[in-house]
Amino acid sequence: MRIRATVAAVTGALALSALAVPAAQAGSQSDVSLDRPSAAERFGTSSAKPAFRAAAAEPTVSNVTVNAGKDIVLGTTVAKTIAVSLTASHPSGIEDAYIDLWHGTNVEDGMDGLLVPKEEVASCTASSATTSKCKLTIPVAPGLNTDDGVGDLYANALAGTWHVRVGALAKDEEVYWNDSYKTHRVQRLSKLTVNASPEPVKKGKTITVVGKLSRANWEDRKYHGYTGQPVKLQFRKKNSSTYTTVKTIKTNSTGNLSTTVKATVDGYFRYSFAGTSTTPAVTTAGDFVDVR
Repeated sequence: MRIRATVAAVTGALALSALAVPAAQAGSQSDVSLDRPSAAERFGTSSAKPAFRAAAAEPTVSNVTVNAGKDIVLGTTVAKTIAVSLTASHPSGIEDAYIDLWHGTNVEDGMDGLLVPKEEVASCTASSATTSKCKLTIPVAPGLNTDDGVGDLYANALAGTWHVRVGALAKDEEVYWNDSYKTHRVQRLSKLTVNASPEPVKKGKTITVVGKLSRANWEDRKYHGYTGQPVKLQFRKKNSSTYTTVKTIKTNSTGNLSTTVKATVDGYFRYSFAGTSTTPAVTTAGDFVDVR
């Protein structure tokens, strides 16, 4: 069962703003439907209870893991399949489990993104009569032009913090369900370049170090400069293995970087970006400069 967001004719930032108006008013701007399963729909039982209502008979859930604990990072074209898992326990044993990710302010009426597993039933391996580790996989694709015409990450505003929804079904049909068990980050892939020149250079002369910081745009499937971001210029001597920070500069209005330093000794220059909540950290390889 693959439940997908259905998006048609989304245009840039209008994609999210259109979600706030009735579908009849949204018109050609967007037509977004996020079909999220309930506990009863997923597990085929009506015995689901709210996760925050104490019930001794509910399964217990722990060790919820998404993408091995790493941020989910997507570029402009390549889809990924994310591994998710949890451990669940119940006196009767565990029958099934569920994990998805959703984005927005409220799961009932403020959700604008949804990533769901492709399996109809989790793969659960029992470690005892009461406890199992259950695994699922979640496909995720950037943009609108995927094989089925729908992209999960159809708008740049979906980058950032997502909620992780989890559920577990015991063999006696008792259910645990939590719409926001934890959070996880989904980010736009970043790229960074560096070039130090001239090469070679005379000692005491000026070296100019240029580069560019860019990141994936999920809406037009291209990379654009990431503006106004602090980036460290770092240097290591030829026979050293350690980089030190020379200075920190900011990207300009097109994501470009340019600064100058004095030539002293042979070595490598690189740029390093620490990342943001929506964009991962990235560091270039070193560019060697021969000082004569």
